[in-house]
Amino acid sequence: MVDTTHKQRNEGLESLLEQARWSRTQLAAAVNRTGAQVGLTLKYDQSAVSHWLAGTQPREQVRGVILETLGRKLGRTLSYPEAGLRPPKGKEAAASGSTVESLLDLGRADMDPSRRGVLTAGLYSAALSVPLFADVAHAGERVRTAKTASRIGAGDVATVRAITDRIADILDELGGGLARPMAAAFLVNTVLPYLRASASEKDRADMLSAASDLTYLTGWMAMYEREHGLGQRYYIKALRLAGEADDHVTYCRTLRGMSLQASSLGHGRKALELADSAAEAAPKASPRLVAFLRGQQAHAASMVGDGQQAFSRLRETEAALARADSRREAIGGYDRSAYQFHIAHVLYEMKDLPGSIAALKESLRAQPRQQRQGRVHANAVLAQRQFELGHLEEACGTWGAFLDDYTKLSTARGDDHFRTMRRRIAPYRQVRAVRELDSRARQVAEVKG
Repeated sequence: MVDTTHKQRNEGLESLLEQARWSRTQLAAAVNRTGAQVGLTLKYDQSAVSHWLAGTQPREQVRGVILETLGRKLGRTLSYPEAGLRPPKGKEAAASGSTVESLLDLGRADMDPSRRGVLTAGLYSAALSVPLFADVAHAGERVRTAKTASRIGAGDVATVRAITDRIADILDELGGGLARPMAAAFLVNTVLPYLRASASEKDRADMLSAASDLTYLTGWMAMYEREHGLGQRYYIKALRLAGEADDHVTYCRTLRGMSLQASSLGHGRKALELADSAAEAAPKASPRLVAFLRGQQAHAASMVGDGQQAFSRLRETEAALARADSRREAIGGYDRSAYQFHIAHVLYEMKDLPGSIAALKESLRAQPRQQRQGRVHANAVLAQRQFELGHLEEACGTWGAFLDDYTKLSTARGDDHFRTMRRRIAPYRQVRAVRELDSRARQVAEVKG
């Protein structure tokens, strides 16, 4: 059902349509495509757009889809009033709330199975504005929490960091499907109440930083689970918390995560913009963090066809990694395996498929055994590129290694790889290696349900 109570002509939407240089049919088709990305089956045509222009308000869930569709076309973030659309219920309140309060609402919704379907249907926006570090730094000084009976100290900060590391380990070993609910529950029930408690200036800043790290990790897991709109919302909250804590490291690490998300969705220019912003925001970065940032810059540069910059960034990555100490962080860590994976990305974008495959093999050889989540992804990508090169039997062997780990994980990204594998091998069942792999895949599908 559509809302027909407001029938004044929508001049805002009409103006945006003209700026986009789209016909009504083109807008309808684009809205349908964007809706499909968040699980909505939309079948709009030019007549629906005519109704919107005449003043009919689309249903609440579709208004955001229209806004995002036009924002992507125009390359900027649009507001509901600008498009002549009424914001969904609660949108105005959420926009004016503090970082802690809005993150509390987000985490509670993420914990609630009855609300998660609506929450995860949120759209990823390539045109979203990212808060600058200078704009959010020390924001906590402007909005003080009320004094409470409870008080936190350095021990509480250490607890939050230790549990965040444990959740990262669970992500690696068992998958984001199991780890993220734990992160959301810990965030809501323990960490955010800590941020409302009394504390010294140093302990409050340290707790904000720890909360930012956990929020970043939660967003990373949402991204892994293909819930990109939700992941982006967590990332923005992590940026704000990092700014309030005056924590450049977590701020730039989160920007780098956002760059990876953009690159995984095919937004090369946005990925490069975010990767460059992350590097610029880290003036005192350690060698390992420099490698972490330069590797992503290399990948993003290759996506926009800038091979010279991509290979230059790879050289900088290798040099920084050579200077790094032996300690690899659990959250946002970077090592030789990750470096080789970035080489593989760059070579693939540069059309060097054999070179990309060789780098992926090196990445897998260097990968710590406990990182099952990363190994599932790497083996799946390697198998797909071996298949693309025409090495069918070798790809089947790699897909077999992928299945070894996939059966032990709860992972939406792994599920996507599994479906891709079955689709790719389906036409080749006359090959013995394919028949054997297909038989095993059927057994896995039955267990996974």
